Amino acid sequence: AAMPGGARGLYRRILLLHRALPAALRALGDRYVKEEFRKHKAAGPAEAQRFLREWEASARRPAGNYAALIQQQINEDKQNLREKTVYGIQLTEEKLNDFRDEQIGQLKELMEEATKANKKITVSKDLKHKN
Repeated sequence: AAMPGGARGLYRRILLLHRALPAALRALGDRYVKEEFRKHKAAGPAEAQRFLREWEASARRPAGNYAALIQQQINEDKQNLREKTVYGIQLTEEKLNDFRDEQIGQLKELMEEATKANKKITVSKDLKHKN
């Protein structure tokens, strides 16, 4: 089974949103999104739905999903609602405990990539591997 047709539109929307990010974050985000969508291209229906739910922006869902959250943070940055815009969210220990070992590994790789690529990007260092 393949992901629903809306996946392509969501993928394009996320890449468009990334254009408003600082250059280093955009490059990192684009690589990550492309890799994740490629990995899930042949996902089963249930996994595809969960995957898309985490990425898509929808009026019915709170701004906890990626596209809606990034859109909100870009808007706040444009309106100068915060002194310095911080992109992304702080993951709670509860949320981290829900991740599979593979996902924890991906988070660590992203953190390492973000902190080595450009020191202007601040990433929380308190990401701990679940026991």
